[in-house]
Amino acid sequence: MKTIPSTEAKTHFGALLDAAQRHPVMIEKKGRPVAVIMSEHEYEAYEALKLQALQRDLSAGIQQADQGELLDSDEAFAGLV
Repeated sequence: MKTIPSTEAKTHFGALLDAAQRHPVMIEKKGRPVAVIMSEHEYEAYEALKLQALQRDLSAGIQQADQGELLDSDEAFAGLV
């Protein structure tokens, strides 16, 4: 993935949009990654993968619940504290 500073992205925005049609482009501000620009097609594919993963996880959770493999609230939230 190509990485460019935010000042270059601002100055050459049209070229950035063209490059994003070919591959994702990471934008850095003060040396830190802050955004990734990608084509609409890549974004739609990414969103589809996220939806598939969510559906798979939900299906697994429903299957576990149907088999009685449940956690009480203390167990479920123990790792969040």
